Amino acid sequence: MAKEYDPKEIEKKWQKVWEDTEIFKTKDPSTTLRASDTKKPKTYVLDMFPYPSGEGLHVGHPKGYIATDIYSRHMRMRGHEVLHPMGWDAFGLPAENFALKNKIHPRIAVEKNIANFKSQLAHIGFDYDWSREINTTDPKYYKWTQWIFLQLFKKGLAYQSDEPINWCPSCMTGLANEDLDGNVCERCGTEVEKRRLPQWVLKITAYADRILKDLDTLDWPEHIKEAQRNWIGKSEGAEIDFKIKDSSEKIKVFTTRPDTIFGATYMVLAPEHESVVKLESQIMNKDEIVRYIVQTKNKTDIDRSAQGKEKTGVELKGVKAVNPATKEEIPVWIADYVLPHYGTGAIMAVPADDERDMEFAKKFKLPIVKDYTPAGFEDFGKKMIKYKLRDWVFSRQRYWGEPIPIIHCEKCGAVAVPEKDLPVLLPEVESYEPSGTGESPLANITDWVNVSCPQCGGKAKRETNTMPQWAGSSWYYLRFMDPDNDTFLVDKEKEKYWAPVDVYVGGDHAVRHLIYARFWHKFLFDIGVVSTIEPFARLEFLGFILAEDGKKMSKRLGNIINPDDVVKTFGADAFRIYEMFMGPFENTVAWSTDSIVGTRRFVERVWRSASKVQSENVPELETLLHQTIKKVTQDIEAFKFNTAISQMMIFINALEKHGIIGQEQWKVFLKLLAPFAPHITEELWSTLGVDHGSIHLEKWPRYDSSKLETEEITMAIQVNGKMRACLIVQHDQSEEEIKILALSLPEVKKWLNDKEPRKVLVVPRKIISIVT
Repeated sequence: MAKEYDPKEIEKKWQKVWEDTEIFKTKDPSTTLRASDTKKPKTYVLDMFPYPSGEGLHVGHPKGYIATDIYSRHMRMRGHEVLHPMGWDAFGLPAENFALKNKIHPRIAVEKNIANFKSQLAHIGFDYDWSREINTTDPKYYKWTQWIFLQLFKKGLAYQSDEPINWCPSCMTGLANEDLDGNVCERCGTEVEKRRLPQWVLKITAYADRILKDLDTLDWPEHIKEAQRNWIGKSEGAEIDFKIKDSSEKIKVFTTRPDTIFGATYMVLAPEHESVVKLESQIMNKDEIVRYIVQTKNKTDIDRSAQGKEKTGVELKGVKAVNPATKEEIPVWIADYVLPHYGTGAIMAVPADDERDMEFAKKFKLPIVKDYTPAGFEDFGKKMIKYKLRDWVFSRQRYWGEPIPIIHCEKCGAVAVPEKDLPVLLPEVESYEPSGTGESPLANITDWVNVSCPQCGGKAKRETNTMPQWAGSSWYYLRFMDPDNDTFLVDKEKEKYWAPVDVYVGGDHAVRHLIYARFWHKFLFDIGVVSTIEPFARLEFLGFILAEDGKKMSKRLGNIINPDDVVKTFGADAFRIYEMFMGPFENTVAWSTDSIVGTRRFVERVWRSASKVQSENVPELETLLHQTIKKVTQDIEAFKFNTAISQMMIFINALEKHGIIGQEQWKVFLKLLAPFAPHITEELWSTLGVDHGSIHLEKWPRYDSSKLETEEITMAIQVNGKMRACLIVQHDQSEEEIKILALSLPEVKKWLNDKEPRKVLVVPRKIISIVT
């Protein structure tokens, strides 16, 4: 073994060995056996796969990848068959915008960026099974994305709509509500506007209740589940009809408080509400109403419903509604704070019980009834459930996406592309810039657009809008189970064995991707493609790594730290350990080059400790070693990597203090460290002359509970419920001896003030409680 630790040589050596020997290649269950007959337990560990940006990885990206790598290596050593794959989410706006900026075809840009990402990942030493690599832009992959869309279409869950959508004038495409950050495009920061365009929409609302209810079955962080609950926005209440005076028209409202109907003193409609048109003959101030409707058109839903926004509105003069509870005539207004697609697009205003209604009433001097009797409201309540969640706008007026497999026929309408004709290939084009007219650039490729109707054989045209980036990422976890299947998206036996994903790791898309993927999964469950009701059993949310200046890393700010540079300077193992040691996994922390020096020193100390190995075990290290086995095992399972590393540092401190360690003890320690620092442990393992091959295929150590006892225990002393001192005792000391020692301490006597204690309670190994 070389005297000096040289990570460049060691890491390159073992990465090549792992690649050549394919030791991380995943083995599928035998297709001749049912999944229940397969005895070897499985663990499916998955990262939210990246889209390969042109900027490449910065040091924040690998944090989650390192965590899943540690966990998957750990589970493999515990005897599990492990699936830990990687792929690329390469369709969509980010890839296309990068290609436009750099005047390169998106396909070429994606290929180049993926090659760069893979090169960067290779330097860090991950255990990915690259034989399962997938790419959402591969026709063999998106064939099945299109197939899923067709099943949704056949079940009536994919439909065409021409309702106003969020339009980004910079990206020149329609966006779903989930793609907005406030009232701006999440991608480019441009303020969006409303535009009426024909589009494809997926009926996610049909699954809203199941998506909400099944959150309770998941081992996910509570704040992620709460974010999903809030986005779905379930409301239980009642629908009530308000008749319009001198008209056959009725206006339906939805309210979560039907008992407040006796305090309803006016009505408010969304400016887009259909009754505004139907009541046109009664409206006496049409010009004023039209002006207000025009003003509202370019406001986003976020802007219209923002808290604290000054209320605006116009009364429909000549129109009165009848409160069905009080039989009183009440005025009808339009106001932009009422949204057309939330509830029924109309509200009964109860200013005494609603802050927004109160603000509106005060501004326009409308009546406020503070005292009313709610008895009898049941006569007007039809119980209903409503959701804030809207159906998923699925069309994008861009080039770089999966073609939507629909053909439009003048005679037959929208017709599904026959499954035998999938995939509908994205055609090669010279110019793919967005048109800005509301049509995709594909609309100009006449040879591709003009086809025969599969149903009647007549003239027809292909759908020219493409799918959003979220399409390919809504089911990719299934394809990793069976990436080379040409006849179906996933083999049933393989899916039964691997499903669900046991641990899913990511730090973004808490609402969008997770809701979309759960929706698709439940649909696939309904049609018999998958065997579980949820795709991701456990979710671990990772905090971000900021630049040293505490800001988000970006090329614009010039504060990006490239992992290649860090690995070149400090080594991959030191880099891996540092990213896990920075703090709790879920916390956002700032990078510190000074701090990574410390983890590099730790790796060097491990290297030097190999010279201290002797044949016999060192008794003084036994208790600490078994405590370390227990601590590291539990902490890896709980994603508490920083405290696992801290425990291993404590062990190295003790080893250095004693100056020697037994060979069997050293083997155990190397196994514990192996998932964190795979290269150095592989090298040190190989110098021990063991015949078993890679350390990463060794059995994980098990602790002996009888060896966990320490000679000394530190106990806290409380006086009248407050912590006042600590006492170090022997693990076999009697309770009476512990009481005597505690009462004899000067810092305890001070708080007793020469008084005899009324009670002294000893909680073994933890607390001594003294009450005066």
